[in-house]
Amino acid sequence: MAKSAPSELSFPEVTGRAREIFRQVVEAYIHSGLPVGSKTLAGGGALNLSPASIRSVLAELEGLGLLSHPHTSAGRMPTEQGLRLFVDGMMQVREPSMEERAAIERSLHQPGPIEAALAATSAALSDISACAGVVMVPQREPRLAQMSLVPLSPGRALAVLVGEDGGIENRILALPTSIGAGALEAASNYITAHLGGRTLAEAAGAMQAEIISGKSALDAASADLVQRGLAVWSEDAANRPVLIVRGQANLLDEAALHDLDRVRSLLDDLENKQSVAELLDRAKQGDATRIFIGSENRLFALSGSSVIASPYRDRDGRVIGVVGVIGPTRLNYARLVPMVDFTAQSLGKLIG
Repeated sequence: MAKSAPSELSFPEVTGRAREIFRQVVEAYIHSGLPVGSKTLAGGGALNLSPASIRSVLAELEGLGLLSHPHTSAGRMPTEQGLRLFVDGMMQVREPSMEERAAIERSLHQPGPIEAALAATSAALSDISACAGVVMVPQREPRLAQMSLVPLSPGRALAVLVGEDGGIENRILALPTSIGAGALEAASNYITAHLGGRTLAEAAGAMQAEIISGKSALDAASADLVQRGLAVWSEDAANRPVLIVRGQANLLDEAALHDLDRVRSLLDDLENKQSVAELLDRAKQGDATRIFIGSENRLFALSGSSVIASPYRDRDGRVIGVVGVIGPTRLNYARLVPMVDFTAQSLGKLIG
């Protein structure tokens, strides 16, 4: 299911006992965010080893670069190399529960533009994961099926765009007060009859070419309306967000209070949405969920954060966006990887 960032690591030649101790350290750290000591491991009872024996193994794992030993603590915590090894070779994923699946699917059925559903999905993923949820917005080019210009009041009309995919969106259009209902109707009929089946850019180009060549059957007022109607949609598409981020507040959990500088750094990074989008763009190049841990990505190297991201596709199998979560390196990877993967598949069904 998941494809990690490129790594040449393999599990070193250590005993099964060391492997089990390493696994317990990583899982305890992911759960608490705190270093794990030998007394804690011995107290669990599963290892049937003395604290002294466990300390010896912890020192061995530290020497291999899999664990680190914070100066202020007697416990150990996994290094980025250790987390990578755990994710690649030891992690057992847990599929999303029925409740989690239902929450994600509910978020996809928001009324209005597709961006509303994407924002709701990012928020739902954030709530479930306790991370920041991110979605790259697909660069859509809907093809026109019909456009209607409906008079509202002097100087105002409602532009209703119907796409070939069945999507319907509305925008308010400012008009000269001299424009009458007849011109609005003529412009609507012209767009539907002559420009249907084209993207907004194609329709605007065709309209401009007809006006320049003098082939347009519209009078000046109706031609101006057509151009205004197309322009409002083109401008709207250009201003749509590249990236939607929700749930930054989830990053301020109890464990984060011990490392506020790291959290501030991460929040600053998330504000730079273009850079985040460029990072997620790397996930578009794969065919499965990608995991970037800590310094494996330069953007979040200082904050020591991890990214789980999965591409989503249209009905033709083309990658059109990326969805994921961003949080501390102690993410519950086993739970979140399949959750992000499920969200990507659900988005693909909605948009495709």
